[in-house]
This record gives sequence, structure tokens and C-alpha cells, in this order.
Amino acid sequence: MSGSLRILSYIRKYPTLVLLNIFFNILYIVFSLFSLVLIVPFLDILFSQTELRLPPKPVFVDLLHLGAYGKEVLDYYFINAVLSEGKPVVLLYICIVIIIVFFLKNIFNYLSLWVMAPVRYGVVKDIRKQLYDKILVLPLSFFSKERKGDLITRMSTDVQEVEKSIMSTLEVAFREPMTIIFHLCVMLYISPSLTLFVLFMILVMALVVGNIGKNLKRVSKKGQEKLGQLMSLIEETLTGIKIVKAFNAENYQRQRFRNENGNYFLLMTKMLRRRSLASPLSEFLSIIIVAMILWYGGQLVLGGEIEAKGFILFILVFATLIPPAKNFSSAFYNIQQGLASSERIDGILNADNEIHEQPNAQPISEFKETIEYKNVHFAYYNYDNIPVLKDINVTIRKGKMLALVGQSGSGKSTFVDLLPRFYDVLKGKILIDGRDIREFRLKDLRGLMGIVSQEAILFNDTVHNNIAFGMENVTREDVIRAAKVANADEFISRMESGYDTYIGDRGNKLSGGEKQRLTIARAVLNDPPILILDEATSSLDTKSEKLVQEAIYKLMENRTTIVIAHRLSTIQFADEILVMQYGEIIERGNHIGLMAKNGTYKKLVELQAF
Repeated sequence: MSGSLRILSYIRKYPTLVLLNIFFNILYIVFSLFSLVLIVPFLDILFSQTELRLPPKPVFVDLLHLGAYGKEVLDYYFINAVLSEGKPVVLLYICIVIIIVFFLKNIFNYLSLWVMAPVRYGVVKDIRKQLYDKILVLPLSFFSKERKGDLITRMSTDVQEVEKSIMSTLEVAFREPMTIIFHLCVMLYISPSLTLFVLFMILVMALVVGNIGKNLKRVSKKGQEKLGQLMSLIEETLTGIKIVKAFNAENYQRQRFRNENGNYFLLMTKMLRRRSLASPLSEFLSIIIVAMILWYGGQLVLGGEIEAKGFILFILVFATLIPPAKNFSSAFYNIQQGLASSERIDGILNADNEIHEQPNAQPISEFKETIEYKNVHFAYYNYDNIPVLKDINVTIRKGKMLALVGQSGSGKSTFVDLLPRFYDVLKGKILIDGRDIREFRLKDLRGLMGIVSQEAILFNDTVHNNIAFGMENVTREDVIRAAKVANADEFISRMESGYDTYIGDRGNKLSGGEKQRLTIARAVLNDPPILILDEATSSLDTKSEKLVQEAIYKLMENRTTIVIAHRLSTIQFADEILVMQYGEIIERGNHIGLMAKNGTYKKLVELQAF
């Protein structure tokens, strides 16, 4: 769905408010015209030097002559008032009518904007909600292809641009076309030939404005992409600020930022100059049209084809047509810029979720017997000529421990990422208790597993909420019990607010060992039958490693465990060890058997011991 159609689909959620907006805008336009269409003839009669005579009472003929009938009725009652009350009194009435008309006109203008406020920000709220929901369900492969800073820009700046450029112009998008149509109807009534001449001139103006604004959308999209790159650079700098300082790379990063910032400056300057052209250009073209109307209309007046007062009324009506036409022209430029942002948002909303859940997916609540990898092949981004896993056949029985060892890039992480369906196999299948994992509900499948990664993933929230992350109806006692198993209760109790202490962005108020123990406590509380461990002690000091390792041993009790081993001394008691290289299993067996083979595993152990 295109950006503009998507936004219209959001607007359909607020039918009552949109209809009220249209209704109030119609009243606004009616009272705007009322001040011109009625007051000009009144003043003409009031200040006429000829003697006024009461015309015959008008008689309604049919709808085709409704306009003429309305004018005759007003003339009849107005002349009658002048003859009976006198011109000074009627002049006072006119002034009062002008005040009332403009008061009502502005009241209805305010009401039209008032009812649109919830629509404007409601649409933005719905877009943000849909974006966040989509981000949560997209597969990991999507994020590996996108830059984090650019995604943040799409979800923040681009959404704000839609609100500013598109939603802020919805008011004029609804009102100004109706205003133009109403005014054109009055102008057609006064002089059809002069109105057709004006329409031709407006068409020429629209073509000129449209041609100039044609490239604004493309430039705006490129500008938002540049902003995304700029945000990515800022995000990388903030994340790696320690490395930047450690390697004296401040000047290098500074130059990179200046280049990106300069390119963004040039693009945005070009875009703003083009957009700023809308208002003066449309006003200048409007003045050209007014001059042409004066010339052409003057010819009609001199030729007796139109009365002078009718021509004056035509000029006044057209003059009030210029502001809405000007607003509509500016709105066109703004919408072009907003549509560019909307297309970038659509890049997320329309992204294909490669991890599909079958319509008849089955529930699964327990793991009974075996996990089996059967002839599994996998390659990232579907590049089959660069396989990450090749012909993997492994069976893991319930309650057993499987360890994966090998050099970086051998496929260990990919092996475990396939089990919770972070990615799907290209060939072969993975079975749980004899059934393909693609047959199960995704939420149920992942509910069977607990993951403790090498990098402790924590959130800027309390200790309690980080341990109970993603779980419902968890009591404080449950959280404390899990923390004790993970050897975390001692340091948590020393914190200022205990379990209600906020741990900062990514848990930066905690040490490495404390972070890991919180992630282990989270896994303990989740109580999964299948445990996936990406060696959680490899980057810790000796004391922290001992505490974390004790917590891991407690966590592994009576569970089926898959361990990615970096320190080979921690897996000597694994039931089976797989030695991986370039996506293949080159050795398998227990520690004693693999050492006896005198192969790759033994070399890795000896190298690490050395």
C-alpha cells in the first residue's frame, strides 16, 4: 500500500470527526461568501443616487433559477427595509451583520480545526504503533541488513515529518478545494466566460507549480536517508565512545561526521529553497491572473456583457480565492516532502517477514524426547553459494548437554539461532519430538527455550522488571528465588532500592558479572526445558566467572542444554561435543573420546591450555 493510501486508510478510522470537519468547513465557506455576495449588492442599493422603488414580490419558479430567486428575495426585503427604516438604520444593520458573519465564519473555522486535532495526531499515533508492532515481529535477517540509526530515524523523524507535512495540511486539503469550488460556482453565476478564462489561467499556474515541485519528493527522500546515515554515525559513536578515545580516533570520527553533516546540510538547503518557492511563486502567478482578469473583464464591462457591480463582485470573490489557492499550492509542496518520509516508513511496514507461522500452527507446551537436526543447510540472505551450515545431522536427547566448539565463523551461533526460528533452514528440517518446528506456534516454540548470551542484554528498567522480562503474573518472591539461584540476590540487596533499582541503559550501572547473573536469573524464572548458552563467562574476571559458572550449573540441572563453548574447560562433562569448521561437523563425541582421536578438538584444547 502506498504512503498516501495508507494515511487515508488511517483517516477512515475517524469518520465522525472527518464528517464534522467537512460540515464546519462548508459553513465557514458559506459565511465567507455571504460577506461578499450579500453585502456588495446591499451597499450598491444603499449608496445608489437613483430613487429606490419596491420591486414586485419574487415568485419561485424552479431550482434552475434558485440563484436569481434568492437575489430577488434579498433585494425585495432590503429595499423594503431602506424605504421603511431609512438608509442610516439599514447601514447600522449592515455593520452588525458584518460582525455576526465574520464571528460565525471564524467560529466554524476554529471548530473545523478543533475536530481535526484528534484525527491529525491519532493518525500519527496509529503509524507509530504499527511501526513498533512491525519491528517486534520482523526477523533478525531484516535488522542485519539495516542500519540501526536509519531505523530510528524512520520511526522518529520520518513519522514527525508525516505529521508536519501531511497531517498538518489535511485541514487545507479538505477545506481549500471546497472553498475553490464554492467560489467558482459564484463566479460562474456572475460571468461564465470570465470564469472559464480564469480556470484556464489557474490550470497554467498549476502546471508551473507542479513542474517545479516535481523533484521535491525525491530530494526530500534523499535528505531523510542522509539523516538516517547521520543518526547511524552518532549511534555508533555513542556506543563505541570508549574505543574512539582508546585509539585516538576523535579526528577520524569528527571528519566522518562533518562530511555526513555537510552533505545533509546541502540537501536540506536545496529542499528548503525549493519548498520556500511555493508561496511567493503562487502569489506572483495569482497577481498575473488578476491583471489578466482586469484586462479581459474590463473588455466585457466596456462591451456591456457584464455590469460594473457584477465585475467588482467577481474581483472580490476571486481575491478571496487567492489565499486558499496559495495554501493549496504550499500544501502540495509539503505533501510531496511528507510522502517521501511516508515511503521510507513503508519500507518497514511492507518488509517481508520471512519467518511465517502456518495458519493451522499447532500449540506445544512441553519437550518430551528429542531435538533433531536433519540434513540442515543454511545461508544468510539466501546466498546458497556461501553456505553457513552444510548437511547438519544431530540428535539431542532430553536432559542431555550438547556443546559446540570451533573457530569463529564456523556456524555455531547459526546452529542455535535456527532452533527458536530466528532464521529458517533453507534445506532439511529441525524436529522436536519428531515434528517439524515450523508446524508449531512461534510463541509456544520460543517459550520452550531460555537463552543466555555472551553479551548480557538488559533494559533501562528496574532489576525486578529485567528478571521478570516478558513474563506475566510474576511475584516478588518468584523473582527473589530466581535471583538467589543465579547468585544475584546478594548484590541486588546492597543496591539503594533493591529490586526496584533502575540499572541504566543496557545495565551500565552494573559490572559484567552482575549483568550476566541477572540474565541467568531471567532464564531461571522462565524455567525453560531447553537451555541455550552462548558461553556467558568468557569475558569475566576470575571471581565473577566463578559466581556466574556456579549459577549456570544450577540453571542446567535437569534441562536439555546446548552450549556454545569458548572456554573448553567448561564442557568436559558434556554428553556430546560437536567440533565445527566452515559450517560442517568435522568431529563429534565426548571429551575423552575426542582427546583420544588426537584431532582438531585436542589441538584446540592444547592451544587454549597453552
